[in-house]
Amino acid sequence: MIPLLLMLAGQATDPPLNCKDPETQYAMNMCAGRDFERTDAAMNRQWAKTKAAMAARDIRLKGIKPDRDPSYVDALVAAQRAWLTFRDTQCRLEGYSMRGGSAQSLEISGCKTRLTIDRTQQLAKLIKDL
Repeated sequence: MIPLLLMLAGQATDPPLNCKDPETQYAMNMCAGRDFERTDAAMNRQWAKTKAAMAARDIRLKGIKPDRDPSYVDALVAAQRAWLTFRDTQCRLEGYSMRGGSAQSLEISGCKTRLTIDRTQQLAKLIKDL
């Protein structure tokens, strides 16, 4: 009984992936998903830096120029929420080129990776010259 359990346990783990040269659709999908996770994590790190810089701008401007515009942080949060909705919807749409096929998730992950890299650069540019 124990050898059967060990054999089944071995099957439960994912095979190692060669993301430098994926050979199966499964591997391509998994590698694209990992690429997106890495770029999303990088964007989240940049988001934290940009949000902190915008909060510092809000503090510097407080009392100097009262107006009815939203704060830097409020505008940044609203823009990011709108961007996330755009990214996810745009990439779902791009994935429709492979709708129902095994490569649909590859298309979606690739799109999310591309747009997330662009957004990370946009977030960095917002604070480049502070």
